[in-house]
Amino acid sequence: MKLVTYAKEGHEQLALLIDGKLYNTDTLHPDLPISMSMFLNYWDDVYPIAAAAEKRIKEGLANKLPSATFNEAHILAPVPVPTSCRDGYAFRQHVAAARRNRKVDMIPEFDQYPIFYFTNHNSIQGPGEIACMPDHFEKLDFELEAAIVICRHGRNIPAADADDYIAGLMIMNDMSARRLQMEEMLLNLGPAKGKDFSTVIGPMLVTLDELEELEVPCKENHTGKAWNLQMKCRVNGVQVSEGNLSDMDWTFAEIIERCSYGVNLFPGDVIGSGTVGTGCFLELNGTGKLNDPNYQEQWLQEGDVVEMEIDGLGKLSNTIIKDESDFSILALKKGTY
Repeated sequence: MKLVTYAKEGHEQLALLIDGKLYNTDTLHPDLPISMSMFLNYWDDVYPIAAAAEKRIKEGLANKLPSATFNEAHILAPVPVPTSCRDGYAFRQHVAAARRNRKVDMIPEFDQYPIFYFTNHNSIQGPGEIACMPDHFEKLDFELEAAIVICRHGRNIPAADADDYIAGLMIMNDMSARRLQMEEMLLNLGPAKGKDFSTVIGPMLVTLDELEELEVPCKENHTGKAWNLQMKCRVNGVQVSEGNLSDMDWTFAEIIERCSYGVNLFPGDVIGSGTVGTGCFLELNGTGKLNDPNYQEQWLQEGDVVEMEIDGLGKLSNTIIKDESDFSILALKKGTY
């Protein structure tokens, strides 16, 4: 099942995406909620109803239902207001490359346990414009990731059971202002201001049953589902990044186990995979300069169009724009503002 949230008459509307058409949940059955938040909170009750409605539509038994065209709708983040947002660090290739580019050894703790950080769940957005402040344009970066959303309350969830708490997968772009990030992390706390202005998810939430044929074994000595999903990022139509979700060393199940230790997870919690190998300019620039001192760094600029695509999860497109404000905390720090 593909679940989409779009703007309808000034409010969020949850819909099923079938053959390019959006079918509002409230037109499919009176017991289906119109918001993703409610759908996730009553997942076990409403998911079977939605699945039955989807089956009727695909079989042509409900072709008189009203629908909207996906490509013409104002698509929002699938989970517009997550209860929280964590981001993992699951791809060893990305971590190893980033450390190699800084000329430091691979950190052994990476292979001991999965880690994550909290980002700003109130800055979640979907396709469309990303408004950036002047300081964000100081080495502005994308990060190509996938994300899950939790659909059941849980605490101390073993990795062996954790996949049952996943509603589905979606694309994530963990936007990053590297100058801010690098400065504040000198104090060994963060990331914070380098990350909290925008995290993009979308354009749809794809449930795990939809991806069963793409499941593959996870890495040796790990636990949980893995999927053979090709991942790509293009900037202004030029491909800059490519990877595969199956390259995750730590599974989402193992990340959930870590996240839920002594803590309640709630329906609506979003958890990112972390950056796939080659999945950001920071890594690509570092590798390029390591191999060629004259390598020209690339960062995102105003007007750039960032397109991310993952097999089965759709395409997520965003355009970088300038915020109306010209306030700079970097200039304020230096006394030049």
